[in-house]
Amino acid sequence: MIRFSIPDMTCGGCVKAVTGAVRGVDASAEIAADLDSKQVEIRSARPEAAIAEAIRDAGFTVEQAV
Repeated sequence: MIRFSIPDMTCGGCVKAVTGAVRGVDASAEIAADLDSKQVEIRSARPEAAIAEAIRDAGFTVEQAV
């Protein structure tokens, strides 16, 4: 399980964009986004770094979730 904090994920559109970015790396990834905590949990066989890079490329800040 990969967990990221995305502090600039502020609306449903942001969740959709983050989800799309992750799906661009792994179409079968399981993604659970929590807008209130600004965190996302991802189950994927792809490397964490590749997923983080895709989210950054979509225009979001990616931090390790605490």
